[in-house]
Amino acid sequence: MASRKKTGRRHPLASAALLIIGLVAAGGASVAVGSVANAEPATAPQSQQLTAADGEALFRANCASCHGLNAQGTQNGTSLIGVGAASVDFQVMTGRMPMAMSGPQALQREPQFSQEDTDAMAAYIASLAPGPDVPSEELLDTSVVDAEGIAAGGELFRINCAMCHNVAGAGGALTEGKFAPPLKGVAANHIYEAMLTGPQNMPVFNDSNISPEEKREIIAYLNYLDENPSVGGFDLGALGPVSEGLFIWIFGLGGIVAITVWLTSRPN
Repeated sequence: MASRKKTGRRHPLASAALLIIGLVAAGGASVAVGSVANAEPATAPQSQQLTAADGEALFRANCASCHGLNAQGTQNGTSLIGVGAASVDFQVMTGRMPMAMSGPQALQREPQFSQEDTDAMAAYIASLAPGPDVPSEELLDTSVVDAEGIAAGGELFRINCAMCHNVAGAGGALTEGKFAPPLKGVAANHIYEAMLTGPQNMPVFNDSNISPEEKREIIAYLNYLDENPSVGGFDLGALGPVSEGLFIWIFGLGGIVAITVWLTSRPN
């Protein structure tokens, strides 16, 4: 009796199932290996506060190539002697320093140093010569400013700042490729430090020009603009006649032309 020959036929989905199992296994192994490789040892929190000496080391490692080993300045960077801790805190914590690239002015970006490192560098720069200090919490407390103070801050802003930053703090263009940045969402301490130190093309508004109380009122006015929408509806970027005129030119004049074409195309 002839023996029957068996033919080993696999299920049509067997290859796909094996492929899926292999991919899952390879992916799981890769994740496990990556987790072990990227694991960082736990470190105890640093209880020792950084000092001006630590700030000097940070400065020489990151800033001296432009500002000089002793912050005396070079042809690529200005002297930092006498600029004070407020200037360092503003420039570094807004990401303007170190500069991302050469240009008409330093651009804002994510800060490259922690607040502790920045405080250490600020302490070092402040030790070289007297200069404006970082404002205290009391000077930044706008909760003590009433409605009359906010109105006074708005008047001070329009007189001293609106010519560059726009009456609504939306920023504006300057000469030679420079610009005044928008002030929406800027931290109160950075606004105060900017008025105190005059970064980029901004003039210095020391306490003789604008008192600490008046600076606080200006900050309160800017906070009011952030918290309250435009009373006129959509503000078109708060750029004034430029955006408004462009809107009327495109949509207003365009609408008139469309209506004219529609009227003339109708049969008599």
